[in-house]
Amino acid sequence: MNFIKSRKNKFHISDTDATSILFDVLHSAGKGACFLSDENAGKMLCAKRRPDHYTVSILISIALLVIVIFFPVFLFALPSGPVIDPDKERAAKAMANRASYDVTTLTKGLRDNTPVCLHPLAGGKVVYKNDLAIVDATNASDGYLVIRYTGDSNKVKLRITGPDEIVYTYNLATGGGKNEVFPLQAGNGTYLVCVYENLVATQYVTAFSQKIDVNINDEFLPFLYPNQYVNFDEGNQAIAYSEYLSYTANHDLDVVSSVYNAIISSLSYDYEEAESVQSGYIPDIDEVITTGKGICLDYAVLMTAMLRSQKIPTRMEVGYAGTAYHAWISTYITDIGWINGMIRFDGKEWSLMDPTFASTTEKEKLANFIGDGENYKTKYIY
Repeated sequence: MNFIKSRKNKFHISDTDATSILFDVLHSAGKGACFLSDENAGKMLCAKRRPDHYTVSILISIALLVIVIFFPVFLFALPSGPVIDPDKERAAKAMANRASYDVTTLTKGLRDNTPVCLHPLAGGKVVYKNDLAIVDATNASDGYLVIRYTGDSNKVKLRITGPDEIVYTYNLATGGGKNEVFPLQAGNGTYLVCVYENLVATQYVTAFSQKIDVNINDEFLPFLYPNQYVNFDEGNQAIAYSEYLSYTANHDLDVVSSVYNAIISSLSYDYEEAESVQSGYIPDIDEVITTGKGICLDYAVLMTAMLRSQKIPTRMEVGYAGTAYHAWISTYITDIGWINGMIRFDGKEWSLMDPTFASTTEKEKLANFIGDGENYKTKYIY
C-alpha cells in the first residue's frame, strides 16, 4: 500500500489502493461493485479480484484434508466388482438349500434319476511301488489308477503320459500322502507314470517311474468315475441337486439341459478368485454350490460331477477359448454321440457346451463366438 503526502502535509492512501480495499469490503458482504468506475481508465470495475496464491494454497490444503479424512467412507460407499444379478442370487440360494428340492408338485419322468456314484478302489492285486510311491493298477481296466506318495518331500509332482503322448501333470498329496485317483483318458495303450520330488526352487528329481499297459473295458468309464479333479460321492449336495433336477427327465438329453440351465442361471463368476487362483487349484463342488460363485474350472467340474452321477459320460476339458485359458465340458448322449456343445440344437448342429460363457455372456455374442467350435482348442481332458 502506498501512502501519499498531500499539500497540507497529511498522508493518505492512493486511489488504487482505496478502490481495492472497497472491492474487498463489498465482496465480503456479498454486494456487487459495478457502480464503481475508474475515472482515469473510463472503464467499469465489475471484475472480481482473483484470490492470491496464499488463499489458493489454503483452499487446496483444506480439500486434501477432507479427502484423507473421508477416503475410507468413500471406499465403503463405492461399489466394488460386478453386481450380482438378483435373479441369480435367488436361484443360488435355492440351489444351496436342500429344502427347496421338493418334487411333490412335479411329474416324474420316464428316466431313472437315482444317482450312481462309482467308487474307485485300490485293489492291491496289481501294484508298482518303491520307498517313495505306490501305484495301484488293479482296476486300470476301469479307466483309472490309484496313486499314493509315501516320501517326506513337501512338494511332489505326478506326470502321466498316455499313448496319445499328451503329458498330464498333477500335484500329489504330501505329509504322509493319501490315495488319489487319476484317469486314463487316452484309452488303451501304454502309460508312463512318473513321480518327481522337489529338489530346490523349480528343480525336481525322479522318485518313481513305471510303464503300465492298459486295456480299458469300456471307453466311457474314465468319464464316469470321480478323480482328483472331478471328485464327488453320494454325500455331496451337488449330487442331491442333480437328482432333483433330473426328476422330470425322460431322456439323458433332458438331464443335461436341466443341469446346464440351472447352473448358468444360478452361478455368478468369481472375478476375485480368478485373479488370485493358484496353479493346481482343485474345486470343491459343494463349496461352489454353497457360495453360488466360481471360476470356469468350478463351473465345469460341478457340471461334470452332476452329470456323471446321473450315468452320463462327461469330459471336463481344459484348453483355449480364443486366446484365453479356459475350462468347459462335453458329454455323451446315446444315439447322438459326444456333444461338444451348449444345449442349443437346430436339428443339425450343436454349439459348444460352456456353462461359464453361457452365464456371463449375451446369448447372441456367445453363439457367434462358439460357432462350430473352432474357437475352442482342447489341451487336456479330465
